[in-house]
Amino acid sequence: MQTEMIGPLNCRIVGDVQQAKLSLILCHGYGAPGTDLVPIADELISLDNSFAKDVVFVFPEAPHDLADLGMPGGRAWWPINMQRLQEMMQTNDFKELAESEPPGMADARGQFQEFLTEYQAISSSDLNKIVLGGFSQGAMLTTDATLRAEQSPAGLCILSGTLLCKKQWQELAPNRAGLPVLQAHGTIDPVLPFAVAEDLRDLLKDAGLNVTFHDFPGMHTISWQALEMIAQLLKQLVSQ
Repeated sequence: MQTEMIGPLNCRIVGDVQQAKLSLILCHGYGAPGTDLVPIADELISLDNSFAKDVVFVFPEAPHDLADLGMPGGRAWWPINMQRLQEMMQTNDFKELAESEPPGMADARGQFQEFLTEYQAISSSDLNKIVLGGFSQGAMLTTDATLRAEQSPAGLCILSGTLLCKKQWQELAPNRAGLPVLQAHGTIDPVLPFAVAEDLRDLLKDAGLNVTFHDFPGMHTISWQALEMIAQLLKQLVSQ
């Protein structure tokens, strides 16, 4: 693993950026360190090592340090109003979450887009040779980036993500018709409700995206089956 600043973001990289045929960029969730998802690279290769030399794994670190909030080493793509989120959970009313853009998300989007442009230059890769994805807040960011990009990526992996910016995403999603999407969500997720994940799935499917949806009897986490699905996608894309 190597660490490198790409645009405004510090990144961990597993594999050879110059030699790889395909890149998988995964963004971690709120409160996690920048290294949180790095072990996924070895886990995916252990599932199928046929693409080990052809895929480079890139793990950007979110820009906001959460040490002042009592989470040393924790990072965030944008601030979260935890009190408001708790209130939504207690009332089971997530309409505000699904329909609005969180404060700070636009800045995160800009930084991620700057990173992605720089990464494409470094790797000499078009976006159609890059799979985007993430966990939780990282999944929200990469879903948003995918829908707003001028070009379609090779695929999108939504791991315990949720629906935001509903009106805008509905308008943008048809531009990504046919895009392979892997979405996984725990049925008893206490952080981001399963029902809202279903709403996101339906929005993407209705817009023509090729969504494979995996529900599992778990909480706010990444299932082993989801990793198997990602490994299958990478193998398929590398062989194209």
